[in-house]
Amino acid sequence: MIQQFDLKKEYAILEDEIQNELKKVFSKTNFIGGENVVSIENNIAKYIGTKYAISCNSGTDALHFSLKSLDIGKGDEVITTPFTFISTIEAIMYLGAKPVFADIELGSYNIDKNEILKKINKKTKAIIPVHLFGNPFDVKNLIKDINDSSIKIIEDCAQSFGSGIYCQRVGSIGDTGCFSFYPTKNLGCYGDGGMITTNSEEAYNVIRKLKNHGSSKRYHHDTIGYNSRLDEIQAAILNVKLKYIDQYNMMRVKIANIYNDNLSDIENIFTPKKTDYGHHVYHQYTISSNIRDKIMKKLEKNSIGSAIYYPVSLEKQKAFKEVYNDKTIYKNSNYLSSSCLSLPIYPHLPEDEVHKICEVIKNIK
Repeated sequence: MIQQFDLKKEYAILEDEIQNELKKVFSKTNFIGGENVVSIENNIAKYIGTKYAISCNSGTDALHFSLKSLDIGKGDEVITTPFTFISTIEAIMYLGAKPVFADIELGSYNIDKNEILKKINKKTKAIIPVHLFGNPFDVKNLIKDINDSSIKIIEDCAQSFGSGIYCQRVGSIGDTGCFSFYPTKNLGCYGDGGMITTNSEEAYNVIRKLKNHGSSKRYHHDTIGYNSRLDEIQAAILNVKLKYIDQYNMMRVKIANIYNDNLSDIENIFTPKKTDYGHHVYHQYTISSNIRDKIMKKLEKNSIGSAIYYPVSLEKQKAFKEVYNDKTIYKNSNYLSSSCLSLPIYPHLPEDEVHKICEVIKNIK
């Protein structure tokens, strides 16, 4: 069986290093807010290239707290993509703000900048571009074209740790960057975890309180906050894995290049496009095809895993439609929902298995 994603191979390589760090955590029994949490925040701020990094419980909380720290609230509009995981719009709706969708580009799978510009109006307070599947969206170009610092940019970097634009890491370009450390992410822990990066001292101070019951001093609460902390165990694991992130991302790129070399010229199959300005880190390797279901069944018959991200465009989700009656047809998002398929990819996927996957696909009649 070739799995779509397999953590066991990575753990086998890092097991001794991770276990050594975990023994230190268990011996000290300081499981919340200890030295590993401080260390991973400092290490990620340095890696991303921002003044601050604030850990939290999840990528969803990272988005929620970012928006709240930038004073996004009821009646405000936030532009984002309909082709992403629902947490992107959940964070907006938690605050009573309104998600406004802009369609995507078929080549990059990312939100279309020209569609964003069409949707901006006096109610627009923020934009959340998603660096989908590890492919960075050109945030710099968007900021230049908007030319309005009152519109905040929250980068959704949940799938793109280590990717960059013009040699600058994603998460350091907008007002905040939001990361998820869900286990299957490029940088993943062994549970839930998230991080917000920013250069804003004001946002930093607000988020530090929000994640800890609205408190900056024990038992003194300045605002109503949340319980959203990254624990020492997950922080220790992340500190180990952070040392290998660039190496493992390049292993993903190598696998993606094999797929590209074998699948790019096949009729009815469109491979993911990378740009000249961006460093794609291939959280997913996602093709699109009008024979998607046939490919998926053939892979399954040959004991090869695959996955569909995302089968329902967000404007069609029941949770969204019950609040906003959006009758717009997001043509490209809906096309990809019916045609995309993510093939196996993770750093330690053997190259001979990648070639086998390609052969199975090439032999589909």
